[in-house]
Amino acid sequence: MNRFAEISAFWLLILPLIWRVILPAVKGLHGDALKIPFLSDLQKISSTQGAIKPLGGQASFQLSWRAAVLWLIWVLLVIAAARPQWVGEPIKLRSESRDILLVTDISTSMLEPDFVLGRQRIDRLTAVKKTAQDFMDKRVDDRVGLILFGTNAYLQAPLTYDRKAVSEILWQTDAGMAGQSTAIGDALGLALKTLKDTPNPERKIVILLTDGENNDGSVSLPQAIKLARDEGVKIYTIGVGSDRAFSASFLGISIGGGAPGLDEESLKEIAAETKGRYFRAKDTASLEKIYEAIDALEPSQSEGQVIQEVYDWYYIPLILAFLTALIWGALAGRVK
Repeated sequence: MNRFAEISAFWLLILPLIWRVILPAVKGLHGDALKIPFLSDLQKISSTQGAIKPLGGQASFQLSWRAAVLWLIWVLLVIAAARPQWVGEPIKLRSESRDILLVTDISTSMLEPDFVLGRQRIDRLTAVKKTAQDFMDKRVDDRVGLILFGTNAYLQAPLTYDRKAVSEILWQTDAGMAGQSTAIGDALGLALKTLKDTPNPERKIVILLTDGENNDGSVSLPQAIKLARDEGVKIYTIGVGSDRAFSASFLGISIGGGAPGLDEESLKEIAAETKGRYFRAKDTASLEKIYEAIDALEPSQSEGQVIQEVYDWYYIPLILAFLTALIWGALAGRVK
C-alpha cells in the first residue's frame, strides 16, 4: 500500500504562481531600459545592411523550455517533501501477552482413577494433561511454562511461545517422578522465582493444580502467599479429585466431604490473597469448564495492537530533481 505521509505539502505547487502574481517584474539595473552608448552606430549598420531580424521567437522558446524544466524540478521537490511511503500489512503485536505458569501436582495420588473420558475411566493426571493441552492451544499470544512437583518441584518448561513443546513435555510426565509427597509451598516458590524477571510485571499468572495438601518442602504456604502478593502474581488454584462418596460408599449414598487429603481451605486462601479464584474439579467435565473460565477471565488477545512496516521513498523524487537540475544546467550553458 502506497501513501503520502505529508500530503499537505502539495499546496506548495501553487507557490510559484503566487510568487509571479504578487511580485512585480524584474527591471534593469539602470532603469527600465539599458542605455547603449553606441546605439547610433547600430542604427547606421541597420540602414546600410538592412534591418536586424528580431529574435523574439527564439528567445520565447528558450524561456518556455527553461520555465518547464524549473517547474518539473519544483514538482519533484514538492513530491519529496510530501514523503511518499510504502506501508506493509498490519502485524499483531504480542505486547499484551501474559506469562502463565502451570504448576501441576504429579504425586502418586494423581494416579487415582476417579475421572471419566469417553465412557472410560482415567486417572486424574491423564485428565489434567488433556484439559491443560486444550487450554494452552487457546493461548495464542501468551507465553506458557510448566512446573511439576511432588516431594520436589522442577521447572520442566520455561516460559515460551512454543505451546506444543510444553504440551509434549506434560504428556511425557508420569505420576511419582517428583516424589510421593506434596510440596505446594516449594512449587509456588519456584514459580514466583521464575516469574520474577519476566517483561510483563502486571500480567503474571500461576495456575496451581493439586489433589493433596502441603505436607513437605521448606516453603510454607503463608510464606508463598506473601511472596506472591509482593510480586503482584495472580494465582488460580484447582483442587482435583471426586468426592469420597464416589469411591468409598458401599450403597452408593453420598456422604459429603472432599477428596481425601485435599486441603481446600488453603487453596481458597491462596486464591483469595492473590486476587485469583479457587475451582473444584470433581470430574473431567468440570475440569474443562474450569480452564474455560480461566480463559475467559484472562483473555489472551488485545484488539488494536498492531504494527506496520513503513519504507520512505522521498529520496527517489529528490534524486530525480537533482539530476534534472544538473542536466538543465549543462544544457543551459551550451545554449547561445
